[in-house]
Amino acid sequence: MTQKNRPITPKEGTDGVAAFLDKVARTPAPASDGGTGRLIFAMDATMSRQPTWDRAIHIQSEMFAATDDIGGLAMQLVFFRGFGECKASRWMSSAEPLARAMQKVHCMGGFTQIERVLKHAIKEARKRKIAALVYVGDACEEGIDPLCGLAGELGLLGVKAFMFQEGANAFTHQAYESIAQLTGGAYCRFDASSAQQLRDLLKAVAVYAAGGRKALESYGRSAGSGIAGLIEQLR
Repeated sequence: MTQKNRPITPKEGTDGVAAFLDKVARTPAPASDGGTGRLIFAMDATMSRQPTWDRAIHIQSEMFAATDDIGGLAMQLVFFRGFGECKASRWMSSAEPLARAMQKVHCMGGFTQIERVLKHAIKEARKRKIAALVYVGDACEEGIDPLCGLAGELGLLGVKAFMFQEGANAFTHQAYESIAQLTGGAYCRFDASSAQQLRDLLKAVAVYAAGGRKALESYGRSAGSGIAGLIEQLR
């Protein structure tokens, strides 16, 4: 996928991040309505993403299995691809229908639509409590300022964004990390060749969505040092 290879200007950096973080920190998260944890699973489905998409089809079943003993999980798939196509599935509480939905999607060339993903998450969170948004991608072709504004709104709604970057593009790193910080969530870069690393990260977010921070800390004690980095970032 084509990425913006341009300098990060001061305005697109951390100037507005501190103010948003302070506001989020002073705003209590909405109380949980109990029951099954709710997670939006968003993925970039543009052309470069097919190998990771195929791996995620298998990993998502383990996300559900990891939450069986702590209340369960409801997950909604969101993806974008091609020319302005951005879609969301219905909410699903088991792996089989989600796998079927993902198997019908073929990655296509196009530009990132992270702004639309964040707007959708905000809309869903206003309807009913959502614990987390997990986003998996390798690029950002949008301005950081608008994304930060939306991330701030998402944080005020109590939704933590877990932003997982494949690759090492500096502009993408800046954008993903800012979104994660503004929601009180976490950012992590993963190796495209390591299916186990992505599996561990996604299972950790599922556990968090179903059982909160305590459940994630318990899971982290058995999952290894890779999860510890996520836990340390959470506020």
